[in-house]
Amino acid sequence: MTGTADQTTAPSPASPRGAANRRGPFRAGERVQLTDERGRMNTVTLADGGEFHSHRGVLGHGELIGRPEGTVVENSAGFRYQALRPLLKDFVLSMPRGAAVVYPKDAGQIVTMADIFPGARVVEAGVGSGALSISLLRAVGDEGHLHSFERRAEFADIARGNVETMFGGPHPAWQISIGDLAEELGEHEQPGSVDRVVLDMLAPWECLDAVATALAPGGVVMCYVATVTQLSRTAEAMRADGRFTEPDASETMVRGWHVEGLAVRPDHRMVAHTGFLLSARRLADGSERLAPKRRASKSEYSEEDLQAWTPVALGERDVTDKKLRRAGREALGLAERAARAGAPADAPGTTPPPAPAPGPEHPHEERP
Repeated sequence: MTGTADQTTAPSPASPRGAANRRGPFRAGERVQLTDERGRMNTVTLADGGEFHSHRGVLGHGELIGRPEGTVVENSAGFRYQALRPLLKDFVLSMPRGAAVVYPKDAGQIVTMADIFPGARVVEAGVGSGALSISLLRAVGDEGHLHSFERRAEFADIARGNVETMFGGPHPAWQISIGDLAEELGEHEQPGSVDRVVLDMLAPWECLDAVATALAPGGVVMCYVATVTQLSRTAEAMRADGRFTEPDASETMVRGWHVEGLAVRPDHRMVAHTGFLLSARRLADGSERLAPKRRASKSEYSEEDLQAWTPVALGERDVTDKKLRRAGREALGLAERAARAGAPADAPGTTPPPAPAPGPEHPHEERP
């Protein structure tokens, strides 16, 4: 089963997909980030007649709808909030999810180090909740092409809802297919037609043959893995394949700083290890990899070592069907409201977005 984004409503080159959703006054259906005087954040979806409740009073959504971004408002108890549209990093950390997301620090590295350029043809495997897909779509632009493969339809629904919420509707450059990339890639992409491949999965070494076939000479493959055992096996598989350059591995850590007058010090918390990035480039057919000369070392692995690379040993956690269905409904509901918020007020058939169902709003937090 495959699903392709609707391309009948592609914006003009002067108005890239999603740009209108980032400008102008607040509209009903938009997600807005409220930050109080102590720096605590909450993300709410605006609705006509809606209210944001906290233990410190009530803030009517009408105080924000129609007002410019950056407005500071007071609730019923006199507590003040500054209202801004969530940045991509804020959206990723508060959006509905069924699987762990690729953190912004890693997504930024992937886009830069894999050289994802406007108009590129990119293949992604392991869509999860769609966080990386959003960054890749922003990089390839409306004229590029991102083909995402996901084995579970429930994850694909969540990702589709999150992507459409961010861009205000289906993205013209996005195609998502349900299936295993190792089996399906050759059915959808011609040999040598893909510029970049990004793999976010437990066993990327199983897909390297299909990836090497689809990649154009000089193309980049970027793997995002969580553990050193995955990193090791993927690197050795790239070397054994022979069609890739010497793989390059790295990880990114981000540490904030407290800056107030002369009180300048690193924060007590930081976003440390989330995953490893492993990249290589496709060699021209018939060319031999130039391996750096190193002293002999133990690089072979045994059958016992292979057991450390099983899904159970790697810590794969099953997500319950109930949680996936709930996240999918939430993501698709937010996408529908975002699409209505971005529609012209006088468009035929346009109706005000429904008020969100009662329940807690989404606090902005870094969830595991």
